[in-house]
Amino acid sequence: MRTDKMKKFAIFPLLILALTFSAFGQKKTTVQKVDPTKDVRAVFDRLVEGIKQADAAKVMSVYNKSEDFLFFNNNGSVTRGWETMKTNREATYKNAKNVSLEPTGVKIEMLGKDAAYLTCKWKQQQEYNGKLETASGRMTLVFKLIGKEWKVVHLHTSPDNPDATRPVLSSERESTN
Repeated sequence: MRTDKMKKFAIFPLLILALTFSAFGQKKTTVQKVDPTKDVRAVFDRLVEGIKQADAAKVMSVYNKSEDFLFFNNNGSVTRGWETMKTNREATYKNAKNVSLEPTGVKIEMLGKDAAYLTCKWKQQQEYNGKLETASGRMTLVFKLIGKEWKVVHLHTSPDNPDATRPVLSSERESTN
């Protein structure tokens, strides 16, 4: 009888030891937060890279290929349609060299699962037809998830120093005082 008690007594610590090892052996399940803006940012980064490389094909790859595409340029003009913008980019980029572009204050706001907008300030410098140009301004890009790809469906960019001949309402001027 004593052997039965000893067997039961020996089994109990083994059972505790086995449960302890199984508890420590289990992996912790961690919930990783998925950044919903990550894919939008990747498209924006590809756009910036394309501009720096003066690569019209790379730049145009981020835009929705639609003739309804609307682009408000920083010179006050408007470009409508993907093909028109592609033609303009190809013509401009063949004369651009040593392009630098620095976006700052990039902010992405999700407007649901399939829409977002991005705002930022930018500074750009380049040689265009051998002449050094610099500009800066603000930009808003509207993104839409089309199929499985994020595409820019609208772009609005405004210069920091608009041409003095362009009318700007007094209420919209920045005061330097």
